[in-house]
Amino acid sequence: MSWHEWLAVPLLLSGAVFFLTGTIGLVRFPDTWSRLHAVTKADNVGLGLMVAGLASLSASAAVAFKLVLVWVLAMLAATFSCHLISRYSLRESERDDR
Repeated sequence: MSWHEWLAVPLLLSGAVFFLTGTIGLVRFPDTWSRLHAVTKADNVGLGLMVAGLASLSASAAVAFKLVLVWVLAMLAATFSCHLISRYSLRESERDDR
């Protein structure tokens, strides 16, 4: 095994662990805001670790750049969707209080 593979394996495994903990947090946490926090933080870190592992295995810098671009776009999408879901949830909880 080359050093690229030695670097990629722990990154990919730790990324999978972050995805698993985010999924467990989604199922176990009691309210919408803590679930959103668990999913967005753990999945963004997990995807970042996966991208780092795959980028170390990639054959060219262009492929690694594309992987990083996908990660950045996924972080932006998670940020916007988390904001929209939490704002909707807050409005619904305010409507239920009336």
